[in-house]
Amino acid sequence: MVIVMKLAVEVDNLRKVYEVHKRRGLFAREKSEVVSVDNVSFSVPEGQALAFVGPNGAGKSTTIRMLTGILRPTSGSARVLGFDPWKDRARMAFHIGAVFGQRSQLWYHLPAGDTFDLLARIYNIDPREYKKRRDELVERFDLGALIDVPVRKLSLGQRMRAEVAASLLHKPKLLMLDEPTIGLDINARHQLRELIREWNRRDGLTVFLTSHDTGDIESVAERVIIINHGRIVLDDTVDDLRNRKEFAGLSLEDALAHIYGLEHDASLDDDKVEALIS
Repeated sequence: MVIVMKLAVEVDNLRKVYEVHKRRGLFAREKSEVVSVDNVSFSVPEGQALAFVGPNGAGKSTTIRMLTGILRPTSGSARVLGFDPWKDRARMAFHIGAVFGQRSQLWYHLPAGDTFDLLARIYNIDPREYKKRRDELVERFDLGALIDVPVRKLSLGQRMRAEVAASLLHKPKLLMLDEPTIGLDINARHQLRELIREWNRRDGLTVFLTSHDTGDIESVAERVIIINHGRIVLDDTVDDLRNRKEFAGLSLEDALAHIYGLEHDASLDDDKVEALIS
């Protein structure tokens, strides 16, 4: 019996190039190109928790913005839950959740519960189903005492719990998280990681995480893809990455720092890239 693995995300030779214009004198302008994502290919099976990481400027946020349909690629293709992110963005939005650590979907001066009510209308959730779903999220994210408090009065950790709960309101199959624990204290980070991990393990939610915090990676993800200079330099399970002999005795943070430090001015050495990926 052949088991066909369903894929939540399929990326094939995705490339994003930005045009940069610089002034030369009073009237002349010089055009150059900056490659942000360079022919990236990978796939994510349904139900997997993936950490997509790299140093600043590596192409992480550009990739996630292309996968959510915010940016169009220069070339290449992608499928997210079977949808083309750029042609089917509106329909795809009903099946994915997204949380960007430095941007909020909650109305700042209103209680989180009011935003929940608005999102239920946007996603056309049946009122009875919405009440059941909302009650479940409030309980599991411990929002009972916070749901009627204006968002501006919540701590950052409380707000982020409400943000993730809001992103799960319409029962998405895929949750995209861009730096979800940035700025949180130790307790708030631990609590949020536990909630995301529980949702992934118990409900089979596919998680696509970008983060600089190795605690996020170790607590939530089972697989890690490292991108640098717009290219994938490593794709491995978190456990196997820890156990690689070249990283023996190193913490995950030190191992990642070592990998990030392999770059030179032009690009990663192809032999080193192949050695890491293989």
